[in-house]
Formats: sequence, structure tokens, C-alpha cells
Amino acid sequence: MLFGIPRTIYSEEHEIFRNSVAHFLENEVLPLYEEWEEAGRTPREIWLRAGEVGLLGTSTAEKYGGMGGDFLFDSIVLEELGRFGVSAPSFDMHAYIIAPILNNFCTEKQKKEWLPKMVSGEWISAIGLTEPGGGSDMKEIKTNAKVDGDYYVINGSKTFITNGHIADYVLLATKTDPSLGAKGVSMFWVDMSLSGVSRGKNLKKIGNKAQDTAELFFDDVRVPISNMVGDLNKGWSLLIDGLAQERLVVALRSIAMAEVAVDQTIKYTKQRKTFGQTVFDFQNTQFKLAEMSANVEAGRPFIDRCIELHVEGGVTPELAAKAKLWATELADSVLDECLQLHGGYGYMWEFPIARAWADARVHRIYAGTNEVMKYIIAKKM
Repeated sequence: MLFGIPRTIYSEEHEIFRNSVAHFLENEVLPLYEEWEEAGRTPREIWLRAGEVGLLGTSTAEKYGGMGGDFLFDSIVLEELGRFGVSAPSFDMHAYIIAPILNNFCTEKQKKEWLPKMVSGEWISAIGLTEPGGGSDMKEIKTNAKVDGDYYVINGSKTFITNGHIADYVLLATKTDPSLGAKGVSMFWVDMSLSGVSRGKNLKKIGNKAQDTAELFFDDVRVPISNMVGDLNKGWSLLIDGLAQERLVVALRSIAMAEVAVDQTIKYTKQRKTFGQTVFDFQNTQFKLAEMSANVEAGRPFIDRCIELHVEGGVTPELAAKAKLWATELADSVLDECLQLHGGYGYMWEFPIARAWADARVHRIYAGTNEVMKYIIAKKM
């Protein structure tokens, strides 16, 4: 990295782990990544390998098969995924968004049965919130669950579901009491092999091409009451609890992608020649890169402090929203400028900047759009 301020949040143990993550991504993910993009999904084998090397249980307790670390170890994996330009497999959603929700709200029996298989990669997970007609607005959820003896019968549909085609289980948001609006939502851990579950086509996206995205349909799916996650009609509080971490996950990826884009563009412009000199020799190039370098480096301590606060349990919803808003807007701007400085080659998919530019655009939408982030921040002013 061509940045100068030393980082202080990681210990030697963390950096040793970072090296192992980087080695795994460089040797076992990148060589096959183009194949996965063509296929529109990742194979189960890479999930099992990620489980073997410890990427899927960094902050899961040892008694459930994890490393027993904290969000600092999660952050290292997220940073390396961003640094290598890897949006799939979607380890971040599986291990750092869904698994923490299960850890915080499941019963001990549920955790002992479910978490070890997530940590090992034996089970791949998805989360089902967004619906075709109402986005991810909890009060507009139409997918319903009605009690029938020892089961809930679920009917409805979801869309834009990451891992939807390869998932074994989905953490599904359903309406259990329509009269309560957003507060009438309950969450279920739904086995995707159950009768009545079907998957639509693999949705084609601008970026994140190796990451499958599906429509899901539920037609009289009978889910045991014992598979409810958290309490009846408490799905809203369950999801709100996980949103701060989800937004930090997006912010971490974004700042890492911005950093590496500046680094790559400096190197590229110093090699690429036009009009008798390198692209870097032009004052406009130098000024653009200087500005981007300063902006990214100024923001890194802010994101690092947010990580620390989250580990300590002190990051607020408003601060997480600020981190997500700022980091994603910065990354979007930086990646666009860096692509421009690559000229025509920046638009070619084999150049890392092209993939990063396409993959990062959705970060302003993920975990609540940036317009929602502004609303959350403004409410506390």
C-alpha cells in the first residue's frame, strides 16, 4: 500500500492471520474466479475449503466450531476480500452478517445444531428480506407464516437473494401478525430442500458476477416451530441489532477497494505512455491521484475507530450509518476516477479496476440505501 499512517488496531497475531487469508485467496480463489463469473455461482468445494482454513468462523465461539475471535478477525477477512477484488464466495454475508444474528438470538440447542455446519462450510446460508413489491421495508413484507400445530406454513416470495441458488438454509423474514406492521415480523431458519421451496432464475447483475442472486418462492412450506429464530413478532428488533455490523461490513469492503484502486492506478499510470510521456507525468493525473490518496488516507483512521468501537460494543446505529455512507460514496468516486485514468483499458474486464468499479456500485444500495443512511443520521441531529 502507498499510504503512510501506521494502523494500530491489529496485533501481530492478526497480521499472521491476514497472511493466511491472503494466501488462501491468492492461491485457491483467484485462479478459478473467472470460471465462477462465467458460471454465475461458486462451487461448494471452495466453501468447505474456507471452513477448513478458518475463514467462516472467525468470531464464532470455539464451542460451536469457530475461532472464538472478535470482529477484528472478521475485519481482516473483509479487508483482504476487498483488496483482492473478490466479491464471491459471499463469505461476508454468511459468516459476518447471518452467523452473528444466529449467535445472538438462537437458543443454545439451535446454535449447537446450526453454527458448526456454517463454520465448516457444510451449510451455505442466505438471508431473505427483499420482496418484489416492497423492497426490504419490514412493514411491507407480504411473505406470511401461519401457525398449524407444530409448524408454520409459509407462503410468499423474495428477490435479489445472494446465495439463493447455492444456499442450504435461508434466514427468512415473514409476516406473522399483519396488524402490527413492521413489528409483526418473525424470522425462520428455513431448509431450502423442503417441499414447496423453489428457486427462480439466476439474476444477471452489473457486477458481483460470481455471486449467484436468486428469486425464491414459498408455496405452503411447512417449517417447524422450533426453527423460529428469536421470539414471535420480534424479527424487526433482531434485524435492527444486526444492521450496525452489516453496515460496517460494507464500509470495510469499500475503503479497502478504494485503497487498492489508488495503489493500482499509481502503478498503471507510471507505466502507461501517451504523447511521449507517462500518464502519471501529466499534472492532471498527479493532482487527481494526490487528492484521492489524501481522501482515502484521511478516512482510514475513522473506519478503524469504528471497528474498535464495534468490538467494544459502542458503535451506534448513527455512526455505522455514517461509516457506510461515507466509505461507499468515497469508493464510488475513487473507483470511477481510477477507471478514467486507465483510459480504454479501464473498461476491459481483465483489468482489476473494471471489476472493482462494477462490484462496488451496489455498496451504496446494500444494507439500506445511502438515502436511508442520511435519514438515519438526520433523525439524531
